[in-house]
Amino acid sequence: MATDTAAPPSSEGAGAPRHTPPDVDVAALTALLDGKYAEVRGLVRTNLAEYASILEEAETLDRDAFRERVKQVVVEMASTGQTGMGFPEEYGGGGDIGASVAAFETLALGDLSVLVKVGVQFGLFGGAILQLGTQEHHDAYLARLVTGELMGCFAMTESGHGSNVQALGTVATYDVATEEFVITTHGEQSRKDYIGNAAKHAELAVVFAQLEVGGEGRGVHAFVVPIREKGKPCQGVRIEDDGAKMGLNGVDNGRLWFDGVRVPRGALLNRFADVSAAGVYESAIENPNKRFFTMLGTLVQGRVCVGGASINASKVALAIAVKYALRRRQFEASSDEHEELLLDYGMHQRRLFPLLARTYALHFAQEVVAGQLHDVFSGISDDEHTRRELESRAAGTKALGTWHGTRTIQECREACGGAGYLAVNRFTALKADSDVFTTFEGDNHVLLQLVAKGLLTDYSSEFSDLDQFGMVRFVAGMAVETVIERTNVHKLLERVKDLLPGGDDWDQEAGLMDPDYQLQMLRFREEHMLAGVARRLKRGIDNGMNPGVVFSRVQDHVIAAARAHVERLVLEAFVAKVGALPDGDLKVALNLLCDLHALSTIEADRAWFMEHGRLTVQRSKSISREVNRLCRRIRPIAEDLVDGFGVPPEMLRSPDLVG
Repeated sequence: MATDTAAPPSSEGAGAPRHTPPDVDVAALTALLDGKYAEVRGLVRTNLAEYASILEEAETLDRDAFRERVKQVVVEMASTGQTGMGFPEEYGGGGDIGASVAAFETLALGDLSVLVKVGVQFGLFGGAILQLGTQEHHDAYLARLVTGELMGCFAMTESGHGSNVQALGTVATYDVATEEFVITTHGEQSRKDYIGNAAKHAELAVVFAQLEVGGEGRGVHAFVVPIREKGKPCQGVRIEDDGAKMGLNGVDNGRLWFDGVRVPRGALLNRFADVSAAGVYESAIENPNKRFFTMLGTLVQGRVCVGGASINASKVALAIAVKYALRRRQFEASSDEHEELLLDYGMHQRRLFPLLARTYALHFAQEVVAGQLHDVFSGISDDEHTRRELESRAAGTKALGTWHGTRTIQECREACGGAGYLAVNRFTALKADSDVFTTFEGDNHVLLQLVAKGLLTDYSSEFSDLDQFGMVRFVAGMAVETVIERTNVHKLLERVKDLLPGGDDWDQEAGLMDPDYQLQMLRFREEHMLAGVARRLKRGIDNGMNPGVVFSRVQDHVIAAARAHVERLVLEAFVAKVGALPDGDLKVALNLLCDLHALSTIEADRAWFMEHGRLTVQRSKSISREVNRLCRRIRPIAEDLVDGFGVPPEMLRSPDLVG
């Protein structure tokens, strides 16, 4: 992005072009990243510093004591208003969905058991009652759960079914004689499992179960079920501790079984469907698949929050690794008198700076999806098409954000050598506690299939309730021509040439730093992949193959197309954010990061671009040289860029690494 024109010259190295590093105003950078919710994020940072001892307590307390400490911290944080920002004001909340996402993301700079406990209590349990319940449920529960007085859990996942929620085995049968639902666990595979808050603290559970009324199955619905009273399991409820986990041992995950547990008719969270006293099932949404997906769509906030949390955990890892690399010396590389700083080595820059750039890119992509979430759930923009786009974008950003978190934390740990392996230096907890984020709120590969479904059906409301195999039939039939027409390679090239004049060799003649070139490369990849998926689906169906077999055979292609789509959205968000900034050093610095992110993304998939004729060997080498040059230009401002994340010093811990 035209970074070469930004500043007067200064030495970068022997024989290299001369540039003066931009003067980064760290406070201004933090303000830009914090955005409209700077005050909210400031409150969370203050609370994190107040409870910084939790980082050490995670290592020194036994499991039961640490769980109690985490609960205590969560309840005390709730008293500051930090955790209730997304709930209606009449129940003690802040009435601002966007603020609640910002608060949750920022909380991820600290102990992740606290984060997940907050997510379970206020996001999953509270969110289900808010979004799936009606006034009766809001009045009964919201005020007490917002303060943490009433603890609950979200009992969806079963041992036998996680991602396939429609196939859950727990059953809720309506008894018309008593006007009660009878909830039963049918077999070990139907037990609720991995349920946060269940093992020790929850009094209530929002239980997802197959509803049966008058002998007819009505699909999965949610019920408020008491599971514990005065610390003891309720009658018919069996509770078991999941025990020690890979991480997050401050969260009491457990298993639940229900043996004919009776709850009143009002226990059904009935925003989308109800059962009358006489046993008549009623719903304004006639199609059961559409009703199910509409219900799940209201819970998308958790997916948005988990993605944002991973991105913020990455910031902690990068801050520690970059600061360590500015203190630690190793080998006399360029001087006989002093060993070289780690961050002056080209390979160390290559390891950390593309991850730093991608963290910034994902931060701004997350900002977009959080804004969309706020608009949809605040009623500002709430039509069917917009909701489907939100669900797709939330799924894709969560997948890329959590994979990025796992990769970044690992790379930063390695970049800190043996010191990074010591618990005091935070990587132990960061790695162990964040690893499950790739699984929370949906397996990432399953989520990318949701993204692909939206692309292939163009978010059509008519087909929003299709399962994957229905989608195969649809795309292979009437939609395939539309998809192929929309992604026709020749027409795509014409559009690209309009943006980047250069004839048929646009991609060889355009400047590497031109954001239009960078975006069109990603757009070409995305649409070429999507058209290929549509063709393969159609070919399989035309050959008489079972839709399930067809989908299985092209599944890798489907996921690749979805990932390409989300990577394009991420770059678009970064380009738009930087483009909107006023001219100055801050824009220069972020331009460097944006160019590095774009080119390293193309470089990482250079084989695909070369296979499809969009990248010559020479241009591929030029991109690698440019990535190295950008890393050298980012080196003088690297510490400013990680300081801009605003991680409280108490959350960095790591005294021997960061000083």
